[in-house]
Amino acid sequence: MGKIIAIHSYKGGTGKTLLSVNLATTYARRGMKVCLLDLDFRAPSLQSLFDLNSTEYWLNDYLNGACKIEKTLIDYTSMCECSGRMLVGLANPATEALRDMSAKDRKWEMRALGRLLSLKNTLLSDGDLDVLLYDTSPGLQYSSINAIVSADIVMVVCTIDTSDIQGTKRMTHELYDLFEKKTAILMNKVPTEFLSSPNEKESIYTRFNNSHALPILKVIPCYCDVLRAGGTRIFARDFPDHPFTKHVEDIATKLEQFTRNGEEPVREPINEPVVEANLSELQCQCNYERSKE
Repeated sequence: MGKIIAIHSYKGGTGKTLLSVNLATTYARRGMKVCLLDLDFRAPSLQSLFDLNSTEYWLNDYLNGACKIEKTLIDYTSMCECSGRMLVGLANPATEALRDMSAKDRKWEMRALGRLLSLKNTLLSDGDLDVLLYDTSPGLQYSSINAIVSADIVMVVCTIDTSDIQGTKRMTHELYDLFEKKTAILMNKVPTEFLSSPNEKESIYTRFNNSHALPILKVIPCYCDVLRAGGTRIFARDFPDHPFTKHVEDIATKLEQFTRNGEEPVREPINEPVVEANLSELQCQCNYERSKE
């Protein structure tokens, strides 16, 4: 049976959604059957990246009991140009839908949790999927807690912002330890100058290792052209040779090993290089996209 991976964060703006989309695309391009669900009901954004303004059924409808999960899924296999299969379920971005989801009570959330738990059978077992990815709401919303409870593995995306580090520490201690979830930290949008020398890299790792007992899965530099794309490009599809794509491919491999072996990713020693000593990767690659046109 396939596995459920939840992509979570303490704060918004960590790059969680972009990582989720590129991770799903990477798996699909490896020939796997993948489904990506937008569970960020307070600020859904996948519909923008996939250029879809309306659909007959949203994930909101499934959680409300108005339809089966299959009705909400859209086949994006041809769009991601993959050898596997890529399904996407979107959250309703309409203002009325956002208000409706924000007003849900505890009883509704418990029923919604039951529906998420049932996806292990309907999509992974009966649907023969290899990976089910949840792009969750940041923080400790009921919807994100439900996603974490129903997932097999959680990847928490964090930046070097002090409030993000401290908030992530509280969140993982208070929530993840309670549910005993297999969890790893991904450090994203790290300024490249912080990764350009052994001392700087050791400082970054020390800050995180002093705050977290969780393994650091990966450190991704902040790339100007990824930011400039504004969430409109799928780098794993459009720029397969870009360093950001290579990082995502490495994450996909590590998570796949994590799910298959059941062993936590090995914590990288702080004296090991976070990224290859490659100037083309450490420099801000603002001209990458232009050079490929």
